[in-house]
Amino acid sequence: MMAAFGCCSPGKPKALRRTGTTGDKRRTMSRSRSGPSLFPDLPPIPDLALESALLRDGLGPICGVDEAGRGPLAGPVVAAAVILDPGRLPDGIDDSKRMDAPRRDAAFLSILGGAHAVAFASVAAEAIDASDIRKASLEAMRRAVMALALVPGFVLCDGRDTPGALPCPARAVIKGDQRSMSVAAASIVAKVMRDRMMDGASLRHPTYGFAAHKGYGTAMHLAALAANGPAGRLHRMSFRPLRAN
Repeated sequence: MMAAFGCCSPGKPKALRRTGTTGDKRRTMSRSRSGPSLFPDLPPIPDLALESALLRDGLGPICGVDEAGRGPLAGPVVAAAVILDPGRLPDGIDDSKRMDAPRRDAAFLSILGGAHAVAFASVAAEAIDASDIRKASLEAMRRAVMALALVPGFVLCDGRDTPGALPCPARAVIKGDQRSMSVAAASIVAKVMRDRMMDGASLRHPTYGFAAHKGYGTAMHLAALAANGPAGRLHRMSFRPLRAN
C-alpha cells in the first residue's frame, strides 16, 4: 500500500490531503550521481547555497526531498518533499539524524508553519517486499513531490539517486540533508511522520515495542519477533532475519 499527503502555506498549515491510491503500477526510476567534487565542503549546518545557485539560474521554486526508514525490519519507508519560503525560514533546521525527538518536533511545526508547500508519501512493507527498498524509497520520493500543492522548478534529492517521472529537473546530492536546508527540512518531516506511524503501530501491536525502536532491529525487537513471530503486513519479510533464505 502507498499513500501520499500534501499541504501548502504561507499562513497556518492547511489540512493534509490524501492523494495516494493502492495498487499503482511501478514506474522506472532513473539513477544519477553527484560526487564529493561537486560539493567539497559540508557547512556546519545545512544552508541555502545550493538553492540560491539554482534560483539565480531561474530554476525555482526549489524542492528538497528525503526519506526515512530504509533500514528497519518493520513499517513503511516514508519520504517528504518541502519547498521553503526563503523569506520565512523555519527555526532549528538540521539533518534529522543529528536531532533528538523534541528538537525534530519543534522544527517540524516550524516547517509546516512557514514553508510554501510540504508533502509526504509512504510505501508499505508489502510493497517493499514486492520490489526492493531502493525502488520503494525512490517511489515514495516521487509520490511526495507529486503531492505538493506547488509544482517545483527543481528538486534536490538526498543520496545518489533521483526518482523518475518528476515534473522538473532533479539532482541527487550526497549528504544532502547536511548540505541543503530544503533537504534537511524534508528529512525532518519524513522522520517525524514515520515515527508517528510507528507509534500508531505500537498501539495496534503492543507486544513488539514499536514506539521504542520504530521497527529497527534492536535486541528488544528481535526478542519480540522470536516470541511472537512477524506481524502481518507490517514486517518486511524480504529483510534478514525475517527472510527465509
